[in-house]
Amino acid sequence: MDNITLAKNKVVKFLGKDPKMFTRADIIAFIEQNGIEMVNFMYPAGDGRLKTLNFVINNRKYLETILVSGERVDGSSLFPFIEAGNSDLYVIPRYSTAFVDPFSEIPTLTMLCTFFNKEGQPLAESPEQTLRKACDAFHSSTGLEFEAMGELEYYVIAPYDGTFPATDQKGYHESAPFAKFNKFRARCMNYIAQTGGQIKYGHSEVGNFTIDGMVYEQNEIEFLPVNALEAADQLMLAKWVIRNLASEEGLNVTFAPKITTGKAGSGLHVHMRLTRDGVNVMLGKDHRLSAEARRLIAGLMELAPSITAFGNTNPTSYFRLVPHQEAPTNVCWGDRNRSVLVRVPLGWTADCDMSVLANPLEAPSGFDASQKQTIEIRSADGSADIYLLLAALAVAARRGFENAEAEKIADETYVDVNIHSDENKAKAAALAHLPANCAESADALDRQKAIYEADGVFPASMLAGIMNRLRGFNDRNLASEARKDHDLMKRLVNQYFHCG
Repeated sequence: MDNITLAKNKVVKFLGKDPKMFTRADIIAFIEQNGIEMVNFMYPAGDGRLKTLNFVINNRKYLETILVSGERVDGSSLFPFIEAGNSDLYVIPRYSTAFVDPFSEIPTLTMLCTFFNKEGQPLAESPEQTLRKACDAFHSSTGLEFEAMGELEYYVIAPYDGTFPATDQKGYHESAPFAKFNKFRARCMNYIAQTGGQIKYGHSEVGNFTIDGMVYEQNEIEFLPVNALEAADQLMLAKWVIRNLASEEGLNVTFAPKITTGKAGSGLHVHMRLTRDGVNVMLGKDHRLSAEARRLIAGLMELAPSITAFGNTNPTSYFRLVPHQEAPTNVCWGDRNRSVLVRVPLGWTADCDMSVLANPLEAPSGFDASQKQTIEIRSADGSADIYLLLAALAVAARRGFENAEAEKIADETYVDVNIHSDENKAKAAALAHLPANCAESADALDRQKAIYEADGVFPASMLAGIMNRLRGFNDRNLASEARKDHDLMKRLVNQYFHCG
């Protein structure tokens, strides 16, 4: 009950139970006893955005009908791989995702939905179902659960009033009044929590600058680790919340990977951990990375080039993946190192109770902080198809456990230096590189597609569509052209400003 008492989600608080235990009867009871007048279904489409279907609740029978049988939608308008001649899909609500819409003037209950085909089976090609299959395959192979959490970075843009200017590119954890949008971020976090998002914290980020009288301030909201499907759901809803609240307040926001040269880009760093029976297995008894964690890293190292096909999906993604911008270019990993692709964050492994040192009146807590240990992949950005990105990471994790060479791969790709520094050029040159554009990303996926297709996780038709889309940008030389042509860079930024 401790988690229920402090829950921000009004449905959770009213029903007094874990969302995973919600039933149809619970949803009906909440609607009837809380004056709910409308129900919204929401579902992610092929463009990576949430779509909405509205229902007015006229009577209980109709409410029961939509909760049981959902509704019919035009799949060809939602996904590029569905033809108009046979396009009908069903959307069925998942009761565990219910929340009260914080933006609706009319009391509205919203739920995320799953797609089903004409045979009444989950749509194999839907991003959500692909993620489910990837996580199930990982669990079947390893007996472990794959958990994830995202770091959602974005820029807030508004007219600059001329007061308390921030220091250029020094906005990390800045406080008001030098940070202009802390209150906006706090409101976003509160609304995200109301949708069920499990937030770790929020803060201002490095990026801040002023152009043509407009202030651009980078912010970040980071989440707690949950099962990968929940992690994807809460990231989708978080982007929806941030954009809606910005619209209400007359602000503009962008999750675009790069909006100008020489300034910090926005990533979608993903932390992962593996659990067995609810216990984190990322650390061994010696407080060092466990064999399971190293296998996970090895899988990420092997599939890193093709993971960009899901996490870096437009040409401006590759304007961010350049040296000296805390963004990776080489396939390597290290401890606490922000120049690598996969970072092992500081993990509370010091053999002392820091809380007692900071608060001398306290007795030792005996708190086991090993549950907090994760690893972080730093390549993806806001253009990512979130469900497919996490599915790809789960496939990579399984690959690490099934590859007999995993330990060797982990050893050969470990670095303990700044890989972007001049004195380490030779070491960097010896490592594999991430793709430099969408076309190279498609090529990498083509080479490794059999791994994603194994056990029916990623449909071949889906991968073919992704590769075709990436190659359609014709961007093999675009980055070098944009570096020399400021107008071209500006046009590309505008084109992909509201990606994902």
